[in-house]
Amino acid sequence: MLYQHIRDLREDADLSQAQMAKILNCSQQVYSNYELGQRDIPTAVLIELAKFHGTTTDYILGITDKR
Repeated sequence: MLYQHIRDLREDADLSQAQMAKILNCSQQVYSNYELGQRDIPTAVLIELAKFHGTTTDYILGITDKR
């Protein structure tokens, strides 16, 4: 759920993985690994994702479906 949510949020914002990686100050490969579930998302990055997309960490983590 987590990985699908961050992908959906990125796509809804019409951003590429490279653009999102630049916003998060990481490489495109690292960001891609987040979306694929191949790398755990650090808490600080999770918070930045929530702030950037105007949502909650609970939504990103799949605790709630309310954006």
